[in-house]
Amino acid sequence: MVTAPGINVQKVETSKLQSLSLENIPFGKYFTDHMLEADFEDGEWKNIEIKPYQPLLLDPSTAAIHYGQAIFEGIKAYKDGEGNVFMFRPLDNYKRFNISAARMQMPLIPEDVFMEGMRLLVDLDKNWIPGQDDHSLYIRPFMFSTDSVIGVKPSDKYKFMIILSPTGPYYNKPMRIYVEEKYSRAAPGGIGYAKAAGNYGASMLATAEAKKLGYDQVLWTDAVDHKYVQEIGTMNVFFIIGNKAYTPELLSGAILAGVTRDSAITILQEMGLEVLEERINIDDIINAHRSGLLYEVFGTGTAATISLIRELRYKDYIMEFAVESWKVAPELKKRLNDIRNCKVPDRFNWMYKI
Repeated sequence: MVTAPGINVQKVETSKLQSLSLENIPFGKYFTDHMLEADFEDGEWKNIEIKPYQPLLLDPSTAAIHYGQAIFEGIKAYKDGEGNVFMFRPLDNYKRFNISAARMQMPLIPEDVFMEGMRLLVDLDKNWIPGQDDHSLYIRPFMFSTDSVIGVKPSDKYKFMIILSPTGPYYNKPMRIYVEEKYSRAAPGGIGYAKAAGNYGASMLATAEAKKLGYDQVLWTDAVDHKYVQEIGTMNVFFIIGNKAYTPELLSGAILAGVTRDSAITILQEMGLEVLEERINIDDIINAHRSGLLYEVFGTGTAATISLIRELRYKDYIMEFAVESWKVAPELKKRLNDIRNCKVPDRFNWMYKI
């Protein structure tokens, strides 16, 4: 049947949810009954459909496998106390998706395909949204090149998809972070600001080496001097120094413009903190810690939400924090979660009702 212009919907006969509990569910392990799929061919998007979640059949020469033209986004959906479903700032993710597409020489997604397709899909699988605190329905739109040819050039064909995953917390305890100064995540002129698959693939060696030392993630530094902090694995980063909040600036193009980052800036300002977006030298972070002015360090991201950092290590200098006594990050997380879970009025118009 067709429920919206150009989007065909094929429903499953029996939901997998009948044999799955959403209690204490891990992040990104289970997927809902349906997915959205669309093809870009001959200069237009076609074959737009929502159908049962299933494997893909790909030619071994599929261009994305060889040349890495692949991008994605992360969005979350929540239910309020009356069962209404809302997505958090999906239009901002839609805009960023097309920024990534343009950088990777991929076709732009029309707003009606992205937003209406996502709305229909989430509405169809809304029973998969967990009701517990720190749980949600994670929405993963993605696109990859599908030309069946070996050759380094932009593909003529692409596939756009959306899949859904009921999730719990990405990080369930305060983190230990290692400041990376050997490997680089991104450089000016590169694709650091795009949510491209290759950015994450390139990060895995440094992360694995940090985990061998007992750390959860790395805090990337700039590719030239390895002195200016950028972002943490799956998160942007904030430092509370004195009565101000600092976060790395975006002008270099090496850092992802996080939607949760932007939300955190707004709420921190509402809380009365001055927020400074600037180049942050790791030496200044260490000096603030030595002088007793570095009070809190935390990450922000769609998956991570607000993640507390209990230890930060640069070379042999270790900064430890008593996160249980923190004031700013816990209050920020509470205010953000209250908006997402519809416990307070949506004063910023961030929630998109399904």
